[in-house]
Amino acid sequence: MKKGLEKFYELVEAFESLPTIGKKSALRLAYHIVMNDNYCGIKLAHSIENAIKNITKCTRCGSMSEHEICEFCLDDSRNEKILCIVQSAKDIFIIEESKKFDGLYFVIEDLDEQSIDKLIDLVRENRISDILFAITPSLANDAFILFIEDKLKDFEINFMKIAQGVPTGVSLENVDLISLSKAIESKVVI
Repeated sequence: MKKGLEKFYELVEAFESLPTIGKKSALRLAYHIVMNDNYCGIKLAHSIENAIKNITKCTRCGSMSEHEICEFCLDDSRNEKILCIVQSAKDIFIIEESKKFDGLYFVIEDLDEQSIDKLIDLVRENRISDILFAITPSLANDAFILFIEDKLKDFEINFMKIAQGVPTGVSLENVDLISLSKAIESKVVI
């Protein structure tokens, strides 16, 4: 650390500790805040402090919320018979951007007994008929899906998972074999 710039390099290190922010980006962000836009830095610090103080997990589904129950669980216009299971609350925002899902959500970050009990209660309470797994394809996550299906075997539920395959605009030589295999298995009639 350069003598006399300790505070600047502490800020660079703080930015660098964030996901996807490397040394150059951290340096660029720190420089911008310190030298070009002090107000942006103060606003950012205030927003971070407010978010940390006020955002928690919804007690029902595990999504992010500023209240005990989140906006999705309280929304009467959502289809409460369909449930989308995700592994991170941030995935909900990505799905919402698609405007293709209007059901409820449930976040399972860990397969602990408390999460499974909450899921079973939600399925029972809402009489869930369909569950969509919106999780990253992998062998571990296939086991995750099978485990949850087994825990819900006493209910009449249609289990689905998001489609997988070749992304638009990507040549076949750049697609991994698992994605290509899934795409061929899930082929559609045109």
